[in-house]
Amino acid sequence: MIEARELNKAFGEHHVLKNISCIFEQGKANLIIGESGSGKTVLMKCLVGLYEVDSGKVFYDNRNFSEMDFEQRKTLRQEIGMLFQGGALFDYMNVEENVMFPLDMFTTRTKEDKLDRANFVLKRVNLENVNRLMPSELSGGMRKRVAIARAISMNPKYLFCDEPNSGLDPQTSGVIDKLIKEITDEYGITTIVNTHDMNSVLSIGDTVAFIYNGELWWRGNKDTILQTDDKELNNFVFGTELTSRLKQ
Repeated sequence: MIEARELNKAFGEHHVLKNISCIFEQGKANLIIGESGSGKTVLMKCLVGLYEVDSGKVFYDNRNFSEMDFEQRKTLRQEIGMLFQGGALFDYMNVEENVMFPLDMFTTRTKEDKLDRANFVLKRVNLENVNRLMPSELSGGMRKRVAIARAISMNPKYLFCDEPNSGLDPQTSGVIDKLIKEITDEYGITTIVNTHDMNSVLSIGDTVAFIYNGELWWRGNKDTILQTDDKELNNFVFGTELTSRLKQ
């Protein structure tokens, strides 16, 4: 479980996060949604410590992340997996090297052990016999799956996914959503997904936090999000011609 307590973050005079308190539950896909500029990306970066909050606290299973020193945070980050927008694979490394990178950085495992782990997580994301391929030789969906394999290589307790379906076609997006949900359920991970994709929300949104103008405006799940009468949320959810048909 990850808990945000009264988080505030400003850049100059622009107050981006306004007193946000929210619990992200273990073993569930916790989605953060909102319009561009609403603060959802800043919230995710504050949760992982890429931004320091101006006030408020972040807890990882009752461990006060906000008050940890550099070494304590470094230790905790070994329990965190991160799926970056676009995958963020290293172009000069092949698939195997990309997946093994966190193991090389944070563990003293033998090369054979690290290779066994890399092969295990690649198989888990339905990629086998691609170890020697370079990122440039992979499709968009394959790159995302390699990135997921890398994110879970350290067997994390917490998984952050920033726009995991960005740049993917609807069918491939569905595959990635299903994979994220399966991994979350299988390993009991606290997964936080930053997305604007309503297909993802309706497919895997165990909990959904809607950020509006820097505030936690609404919280629910995939089963309740279409039933609310909140004007701002409905404007977001039914903002396209396709999703507007769900309202009819």
